[in-house]
Amino acid sequence: METMSEPVIEVTELTKKFGDFTAVDHVSFTVSRGTIMGYLGPNGSGKTTTIRMLLGLLRPSGGQGKVLGLDIESEAEAIRPRVGYMSQKFALYDDLTVRENLAFYAGVYGVKQADQRLAAVLAQIGLTEQQNERVKGMSTGWRQRLALGVALTHQPTLIFLDEPTSGVDPRARRAFWDLIYDLAEQGTTIFVTTHYMDEAEYCHQLGIMYQGQLLAMGTPDALKAETLQGSIWDVLVDPLMPALTALDDLPGVVRVNLAGDHLRVETAREQVRAEQIQAHLQQKGFGPETAVSPADPTLEDVFITLAGHGRTS
Repeated sequence: METMSEPVIEVTELTKKFGDFTAVDHVSFTVSRGTIMGYLGPNGSGKTTTIRMLLGLLRPSGGQGKVLGLDIESEAEAIRPRVGYMSQKFALYDDLTVRENLAFYAGVYGVKQADQRLAAVLAQIGLTEQQNERVKGMSTGWRQRLALGVALTHQPTLIFLDEPTSGVDPRARRAFWDLIYDLAEQGTTIFVTTHYMDEAEYCHQLGIMYQGQLLAMGTPDALKAETLQGSIWDVLVDPLMPALTALDDLPGVVRVNLAGDHLRVETAREQVRAEQIQAHLQQKGFGPETAVSPADPTLEDVFITLAGHGRTS
C-alpha cells in the first residue's frame, strides 16, 4: 500500500527500444500525490510509450518504475485495477447509452453499489441529463467527458490521460481542465500527456519530452525562469523569412523563430534593446512600420530553446 509520503509514480532510467529505435531514453522522474503531472511533447516523442510501460502494457528495455508502490514489471497485474486510463481513442461503445457505458465498466471493475457510484460519476462529469443518450450521436466534447467518467468509475487514486483533448474545441478543452482541477483538489493524482502548450501551463509539474528524452522537468514558471535567461521580443515585420535571417546577424540574439504572423526573438538579457532590433532591421532594408515589443516568456519558448540547442541526439 502506498503512503502519503511515498511517490505515486517513481521512475529511474526507464528505457524502451523497438529494434534500433529508442522510443524512451533513460527517463527518470517522480510524481507526488494530488499532482497534475503534465508530459509535454510532439507526437512521437515517447509520451504514450511511457504511459504504456507505467501501466504494464509494455515491458521496459531498461530501468525501473513503480506505480502506487508496485513494480511496473513484476506487479503490473495489480497496478491496472487501481488506476484509471483514458486513451487517445476513447474506448466507448457507440450503440450503448452514456449510463450503459459506465455500467459496463463498473461491472468490469467489480464496483459495489454501482447505481450510487454511477449517479455520482454522471454528476461529476456533467452528463446526468445526457445519461440515456446513445454515444454515437454525441459531440466529441461529450464523448471526452464520458471517457473520463469511465476512467473514474472505480474511484482510482491515479489517472492516466493520454492526449485527452486532442480534436476537441477550445471551450470543451477548458471545461475538461476544470474537471481535472476538481479531481486533483480531491486528492487524485493526474498524469496527462499533451502537445498543447497552453494546456501545459495548467499543470503543477511538467516534463518536456523530445525524441524520447526528458529534456527538463519542473513547474511551468520554474522551467521558464531556468531555461530562458534572456529577454523575449515579438517582432512584427514583413517579409518574415528575410527578417529572420537578418536578425541572426545581430550580436546578442540567442534565438529567432517564426510565431504565426510575427517573429519571436530571444536576446541576451540587458544586452539588446528594442530600438537596436528595430534599427538593425531598418539597416537591412526593412521599413519603418516594423514593430518590436517586449513579450512574456511561454512554454513554447522553453520547448524551442531546449529542443533546438543540441540537448537531444
